[in-house]
Amino acid sequence: MLDTEIIRRNFPILERQVYGKPLVYLDNAATTQKPVCVVDKIAEGYYHTNANVHRGVHFLSQEATEAHEQARRKVQQFIGAEHAHEIIFTRGTTEAINLVVSSYGEEFLKEGDEVIISQMEHHANIVPWQLLQNRKKIVLKVVPVLDNGELDMEAYRNIFSEKTRLVSLTHVSNVLGTINPVKEIIAEAHKREVPVMIDGAQAVPHSAVDVKDLDVDFYVFSAHKMYGPTGIGVLYGKEKWLEKMPPYQGGGEMIGHVSFEKTTFNELPYKFEAGTPDYIGTTAFATALDYISSVGIDRIEVHENELLRYATNRLLEIENIRIFGTAPHKSSVISFQVGDIHHYDMGMLLDKLGIAVRTGHHCAQPLMERLGVEGTVRASFAMYNTKEEADAFVAAVKRVSQMF
Repeated sequence: MLDTEIIRRNFPILERQVYGKPLVYLDNAATTQKPVCVVDKIAEGYYHTNANVHRGVHFLSQEATEAHEQARRKVQQFIGAEHAHEIIFTRGTTEAINLVVSSYGEEFLKEGDEVIISQMEHHANIVPWQLLQNRKKIVLKVVPVLDNGELDMEAYRNIFSEKTRLVSLTHVSNVLGTINPVKEIIAEAHKREVPVMIDGAQAVPHSAVDVKDLDVDFYVFSAHKMYGPTGIGVLYGKEKWLEKMPPYQGGGEMIGHVSFEKTTFNELPYKFEAGTPDYIGTTAFATALDYISSVGIDRIEVHENELLRYATNRLLEIENIRIFGTAPHKSSVISFQVGDIHHYDMGMLLDKLGIAVRTGHHCAQPLMERLGVEGTVRASFAMYNTKEEADAFVAAVKRVSQMF
């Protein structure tokens, strides 16, 4: 079991009070808090190793470059990628998805070609495809969600056609907590020689992910949801695809040679990393990965799953509560409503009691429409949350419910 008391000492923000109440931070699906070692790494980078990476011949540049590339290797090891150059640093999951939509879409998609997404996708995995649809007249096909929050796998298998060119689905729903059977999803697509991109933003922080074992073609996630800094994300892509795809942006670093007659492009991964990278952020991200590894991702998963079960059972004691997402395989997210209390009112009053949750449509409006609601209250757990916090959360929901 995790010693949450020791873990919490590494997160000073958890000692704060809000409106005179101890902070109970349950908005981890939006962003996690940062341990001291990550913040210290950022300060250390700016104070002691700050120099632009790559091509610099002086000592600081060489040192910063090595730290930046070591961070790339850390990410490679963390997700089990074959090569370090299959790791592309981006600004986050959203940019990583946009990169694939733009570059893969430019090279491989034409009018009438089909891309499969689902009803449970975050807007970041819907809107970029719609923008491409406007430009290239592709077709989006949507896999429905069952009443318990699971993906309709029978519908998924039947949705393919000879025009299907890519599948782009989430690993874990940021609203429902549903853990999709991504290995099966990928295998079904590969039977038809269709590549797959998986949005892993809500998966990688909570359980072990091995991209080689999954045989996934593209996998994307963000540092800030896994105790790292904001503004850093990752696109993992199989070498065979990244080699064929054109650059996403033009500028410094991504070039081989530039002339007014012709420009050639750099090798992987730099072809997709135009401009000065956030080399301070990447090294801090590597520190966050080291921190997760030191705690143990398997132990984190067990702890969070126990919290999820405990908090869910306690919430079910509340009259007129409705929990959205009851799939047997769930990650550490609970979305709910109580009676006809507006989600915003519930969230605002919980905040006054020191409970930080997320309210609204969670950037998943098509899913809200499927659920027949405008929005939900969402509580999401991380390694530093405790049963005592779950009790405080449930007690606060009960108190707000009684007020109405």
